Amino acid sequence: MARVGAAAAARPSDPVLTRVVAQDQIPWYRKRNLRRLYALLLPTCIGIEMTSGFDSQMINTVQIAPTWQAYFDNPKGPLLGIISAAYNLGAIFALPLVPFVNDRFGRRWAIFIGSWIMVFGALVQTLSVHAGMYIAARFILGFGIPFCIIAGSALMGELAHPKERPIMTSLFNALWFVGSLIAAGVSYGTQSLDDDWAWRIPSLLQAGPSLLQIVFIFLIPESPRFLISQDRREEAFHILSTYHAEGHAESAFAKAEMAQIEHTIRIELQHSQRSWFEMVAVPGFRRRVIICSFLGLFTQWSGNTLLSYYLNDLLGLIGYHDAEFKGKVNVGLNSWNLVNAVVISLLVRRFARRTMYLICASSLLCCYVVWTVAVQQYGETGHVAAARLTVAVIFVYQACYNIGYNALTYTFLVELFPFAQRTKGITIFQFFSRTAGFFTTFVNPIGLERVQWRWLIMYCAWLAFEIVFIYFMFPETYGRTLEELAFLFEDRARADEATTHVEKQMLWGERRGSGVVSEERRLSREMDVVVARKGDGDDWEERRGIGLVLDRG
Repeated sequence: MARVGAAAAARPSDPVLTRVVAQDQIPWYRKRNLRRLYALLLPTCIGIEMTSGFDSQMINTVQIAPTWQAYFDNPKGPLLGIISAAYNLGAIFALPLVPFVNDRFGRRWAIFIGSWIMVFGALVQTLSVHAGMYIAARFILGFGIPFCIIAGSALMGELAHPKERPIMTSLFNALWFVGSLIAAGVSYGTQSLDDDWAWRIPSLLQAGPSLLQIVFIFLIPESPRFLISQDRREEAFHILSTYHAEGHAESAFAKAEMAQIEHTIRIELQHSQRSWFEMVAVPGFRRRVIICSFLGLFTQWSGNTLLSYYLNDLLGLIGYHDAEFKGKVNVGLNSWNLVNAVVISLLVRRFARRTMYLICASSLLCCYVVWTVAVQQYGETGHVAAARLTVAVIFVYQACYNIGYNALTYTFLVELFPFAQRTKGITIFQFFSRTAGFFTTFVNPIGLERVQWRWLIMYCAWLAFEIVFIYFMFPETYGRTLEELAFLFEDRARADEATTHVEKQMLWGERRGSGVVSEERRLSREMDVVVARKGDGDDWEERRGIGLVLDRG
């Protein structure tokens, strides 16, 4: 596919380590340590989005419950909008703090802190006695979720083996539907209750995923890239050799991976102040910010928030008012979403990122055009065929959305930003995503109430813009390690420097293994001196190169 604009400016480095990874034919489930790591990543990182999925479906399904409507005096328009949007509003207020916690204390502590905030929010939501308290509880829940999402997506991408990393980061968003399915099922089951527990039980259960993260988070290792940035190189190499080389400290692959990570981070820190100003002042980061900002808008303004929060109103537009029928459609829709989202996540290694995003946006536009026409026809004729077509299009739409905006979002973001600015980059994405989510969840009920089916036309126009933007702006990040993508928009010399260090390490390993390395070359390698910056504003210091750590075993 021809690339133009910013897409053509992307220059990933030579995939030296990626070619080595491709030669590994042993599946992950036959590697004991890696299997254990992935099992622990399930509740601690991959499961984080279950909270968001649970929230969106819970607020969607409780609206169907007559007891919730009666307790909060049948909220409509702006009140209903702010009840739904408070979750995203809380997330927006938390975002300035998230990169600081991540970069200062590490990924695991950020997840731990965010999880406790959400447990507290779930308790307040359960005990709410009026709409104001309910809105405040949802604000608290939203305040906690960015700590977990930003840290969890980064940690999973930085811990996973390069071979499985795209799949693991894609599953991060796919498990959103586990939470939404549980919420839909629980809320459907509690609808039969005639008291307030019909909506209080789902509210209490929203603390479940966060409790799992609290229990298991310190059973997984910290990001080796974070440890390297903190001068804890021995710990980082131990993690890489344990999980990526099954405990073999002399593994040539683990040593080459360590060399690539350390030298890339060293080069990054030499040229980066890790500041917010740098994100808009430096051309390469400015391009990344533009791309991730619009990606944040796309994930929320593609019409998906209508289904996540206002399925009740959408079905009402086509004549379906029975609460039981709506509950069944909601459970069926979430079951379908979970299946196709997981399947698509398992296939992300087979297709280029730009291709998947373009297919996603184009198919969503087709779905919305058909959807708009079907709802308009039902409004004029009342034909049941138009209503049934609308329900079918809703199911097709969800599968199309999952191709790109669900499966690739965090995979693409982790690949787009280098380590030095990764959490800030994902934070910017979250800001635009949450702001867009707040806006759409607030105005959607107003738009549906005032202009009915015409509100869908706005999404058709926006989806057409998405296709154009993706084609001109999205770079290709497929088939590279994170370090091979670190200088995607920067001077190619930086990428070449990092690649040279990896090639030297691989050549050194081969020669050492064959027994032809001379003592002089070994000593020369050990005394190799690199210049590294210890931190922002600190003095420059000389320290030994990676050979000392890697060659002594």
